[in-house]
Order: sequence, then C-alpha cells, then structure tokens
Amino acid sequence: MADKGIASLSFEDSYERLEMVIQRLEKPDLTLDESVALYEEGIHLAEHCDRQLEDAELRVSQLLSESDLEDED
Repeated sequence: MADKGIASLSFEDSYERLEMVIQRLEKPDLTLDESVALYEEGIHLAEHCDRQLEDAELRVSQLLSESDLEDED
C-alpha cells in the first residue's frame, strides 16, 4: 500500500491492516522481496498509527487544559 493510501486510513483501519501484515510476515512461504515489502508497509502503518495516537493525545490534553481554565473562572 502506498504512503498516500496509508495517510488516508483511519486509526482503526491502519491498525487492522498492520495486524494483517504481521500475520502475513509470520508465514514461512514469503519470498525475501515479499517480506521486505511487507515489513516496509508495516513500518509505515505503525508510524501512521503512532502519529494518530499522538494527535489524539494532544487534543485530549488541550481539552483538559481548556476545562481547567474554565473551572478557574
């Protein structure tokens, strides 16, 4: 899957695809080229999931900060 395709995936879809890639990599019938391609895709998917989690964490932190400021008023 190309990087552009990965970038458009939701967290849930990315994670599901990552699980599929991992399962496929665990099978012994892959060629070296297939293994490397799947590994590369897995790295991109994991990075995409990590970015989405970081973004969600930042949004939650901002909401909590805003809530704390409102409580002070």
